[in-house]
Amino acid sequence: MQKNQPIGVFDSGIGGLTVLKSLQELMPQENFVYLGDNKNAPYGNKASEEIINLSNKCTEFLISKSAKIIVVACNTATGTAI
Repeated sequence: MQKNQPIGVFDSGIGGLTVLKSLQELMPQENFVYLGDNKNAPYGNKASEEIINLSNKCTEFLISKSAKIIVVACNTATGTAI
């Protein structure tokens, strides 16, 4: 892992931008990659299996961007997929 690798953050939409803002304020030296899955939002009305699959896709995307750690800023994904 390299210092310049970004921290990945995802949510099912734009709500996670508040989490991203807080992280940027707490860690201004870090780089971030944010994924808001607006195409599939909201997650709350989806079956558990679909939420897990969508969360895996978001995670895979952030890994492809060399994220050194991933923050799940989505309550539905956290409660269902983690």
